Amino acid sequence: MGPYRWVRNPIYIAALLVMVGEAWLFLSPALLVYAGAAAIVCHLFVIGYEEPTLRRRFGAAYTEYRGRSDAGSRGMATGC
Repeated sequence: MGPYRWVRNPIYIAALLVMVGEAWLFLSPALLVYAGAAAIVCHLFVIGYEEPTLRRRFGAAYTEYRGRSDAGSRGMATGC
């Protein structure tokens, strides 16, 4: 339930949205570039560490959850 139904990492999405909002508020291209870099780092962390760790720890239960929450996160690079 909640945001985890659509994305596996809603806190990362929220943090990136705050950065993009601040870039828009302050009309700051540098902050927008920073948000883009943060998105890339976040994505690499999720696919390189977080997902393999969860897969090892929870096995089939995580795979099933991942299948249910994938629909919304496909366009958001694994929810990050």
